[in-house]
Amino acid sequence: MSVYITSTGHYLPGEPIDNDRIEEVLGQINGKPSRLKRRILQSNGIHTRHYAIDQDHNTLISNSEMAARAGQVCLDQSYLSARQVKMLSAATSQGDLVLPGFGSMVQAELGLSDIELHTSHGICSSGMMALKAAYTSLKAGEQPNALVIASELASRLFKATRYEAAGDEVDFNAEFLRWMLSDGAGAMLLEARPRGQCFRIDWIRSFSHADAYPVCMSVGLPTSANRLQSWQDFPTYAEAEAAGALLIRQDVRLLENIVKLGVDGCLRLIDEGLIDIPKVDHLLCHYSSHYFRSRIFDMLQQAGAAIPEEKWYTNLYTRGNTGCASIFIMLDEFRRTQPWQAGQTILCMVPESGRFNNVYMQLTVVCEQG
Repeated sequence: MSVYITSTGHYLPGEPIDNDRIEEVLGQINGKPSRLKRRILQSNGIHTRHYAIDQDHNTLISNSEMAARAGQVCLDQSYLSARQVKMLSAATSQGDLVLPGFGSMVQAELGLSDIELHTSHGICSSGMMALKAAYTSLKAGEQPNALVIASELASRLFKATRYEAAGDEVDFNAEFLRWMLSDGAGAMLLEARPRGQCFRIDWIRSFSHADAYPVCMSVGLPTSANRLQSWQDFPTYAEAEAAGALLIRQDVRLLENIVKLGVDGCLRLIDEGLIDIPKVDHLLCHYSSHYFRSRIFDMLQQAGAAIPEEKWYTNLYTRGNTGCASIFIMLDEFRRTQPWQAGQTILCMVPESGRFNNVYMQLTVVCEQG
């Protein structure tokens, strides 16, 4: 049985925030402008992004509300109403609440009744894991359709007060992602039949390397942690915060592995016959920084598997890095703004640096007959 993406949608909170205004919204740590911001922004190439908080650090819209708005946009563009949805598969890095699951909160926001529910938790690849769960359910014939939503609200973690609570000095690994991540949500509707001109999912594959590599991106580890220590092991939440355990961290020393492992997975799929490079018409790759784009291209070129850069599509520079929602928002904007036609092949790549899980998907553009 084939599975099709018949509709997409996305939601971005607030107005675009340019590089000069980031610290107006997030705040200056201890009242001082960042010494790292300019260097990191020059490397990642992001010009504008969206935040769901204002400069007074009020949350203007919750994560589950953003997800629901993206889902509603997707349904509004579809042939189905909310009451016809049979499955909801939702993903985020951090929901509004620790418990219950994010999917439950999104279901309530959308008012979906009597559905099968799935929540996927992780970092950038969790959106694709939610998509794979829905795809598998339809492929098995268990459901005729599924709404898949990925949403991120990272800006809450980047308030200046969060860093000030962890002490006077902010290490590079803790500040790095402050200039990388932003907020937004995207959605896809999956159906077991094509609708108009849509995308058939040919396959979804992933390769996790958590057994071979340490944690690279995390929330919950203190600045100096042993492998068993967690923010929950501290006597009080205040002590965990003071130890920097509630800051989002990126071990930048490990980041180069994301390129190597991402390209390795691509080459493995080529060897398996799933990817035929000359037949790829469009590449949608979720890279978190412009720096990685050239690294990925160069490594593929060295391996004799380069996809010409004119076939690459990204919205990183205007939308920022929205984590697990990035590929969803990207596909929606690609569908709305780029030329594509029946028979074309679209390759999607989502490398994740959390503990190095890389996901790949191939789509074929199809047109419903008669």
